[in-house]
Amino acid sequence: MFAPALAHKHLRPASTDAAHTGAVEAAALSPDQAALNLVQTRIHDARQLLDAQPATPDDAVTLAVAEADTPSAPIQFLQVPKAVFLQPDAQTLVKTTAGAQLTLKVVRPNYVNTAVTVTDASGRALDPLLVRYPVEKSGALSEIAYYTSAHPALAQPALVRAGGAYVQRTLAGAAASLAQQGIQIAPDVLDVAEHLAIVEHTDHKRFEHEDHAALFAEIRTLYALNAGDTFRYSVSTAGAGGMIQMIPQTYADIRAHHPEVGLEADFVTGMRDHQNAAKAMLLYMQDTWDGLLKSDEVKQALAAHTATEADLLAAGYNSNPARLPAYLKRGGAGWRTLIPAETKMYLRIYAAVDNLVDFS
Repeated sequence: MFAPALAHKHLRPASTDAAHTGAVEAAALSPDQAALNLVQTRIHDARQLLDAQPATPDDAVTLAVAEADTPSAPIQFLQVPKAVFLQPDAQTLVKTTAGAQLTLKVVRPNYVNTAVTVTDASGRALDPLLVRYPVEKSGALSEIAYYTSAHPALAQPALVRAGGAYVQRTLAGAAASLAQQGIQIAPDVLDVAEHLAIVEHTDHKRFEHEDHAALFAEIRTLYALNAGDTFRYSVSTAGAGGMIQMIPQTYADIRAHHPEVGLEADFVTGMRDHQNAAKAMLLYMQDTWDGLLKSDEVKQALAAHTATEADLLAAGYNSNPARLPAYLKRGGAGWRTLIPAETKMYLRIYAAVDNLVDFS
């Protein structure tokens, strides 16, 4: 599909002084941190400029783009109908206020996390920096979302590593906070949780058809680009939300079982706060493991090496952990054949993450 769309262009470079300062400071930083800082500076500039843009209709999205590898290049704004933005393989010709044309192609529609490519008339790629997306619920505007997708143009190893480091810091910080309250999270539980921060956001259909390493790298890149807002708008069909994809009832049960921790009372707010969500995740996983270790079937399976701690924790996070001892008793070494189909896929993804992702 080719359709005309509106674009707005800033004629002066955005935050030239900030970009220059960032470039100077980058000389004293590691290559990974320097690359991350440059991207984050551009995203910050784009957000400030987007906030100054006029309001758009609820059925349109605004995308900020800029020339790649040019910190002082002007940021351009492309206004695209939401229907086009969410249409697989759609292409839109965008005419800028300077008279140039850009081509936007939808690579992978996914609401605020829609991935696109943007090129000029010569085929040169521009970096999609930030989308302003009107979120509607029940036909009415709910909120304005700002998000950076892991567009192909932004795929770089430094961002992948930075995203992994963000997840590690978040989980380690949550564990340290819980330790101060007298609740110890076992290192093995923390390790599995780090894996699950990727597994939970791996699309099962894409896992079946796409390169696994690239898919996992994309998820880690999202953590680098969006930090505390990563997966802020991600809600499953079961109502699970946010970074840890926990359902409301499970969260309520954790709050009731650990009132001393002081988890956020509101579920949506609690899931959008990564530190709060990480604490809830670790509490649930540690409680699950402590409970499983009371089972003779679990002890026997671990001793016989027919199941591992990671297998059982991952399966218990995806489905009902209370059923695992019965699966082990009935199935023995073949217990995985008895678990739900979705959990079988979940364990396949976990194994691929464990094999392909460098957590060092």
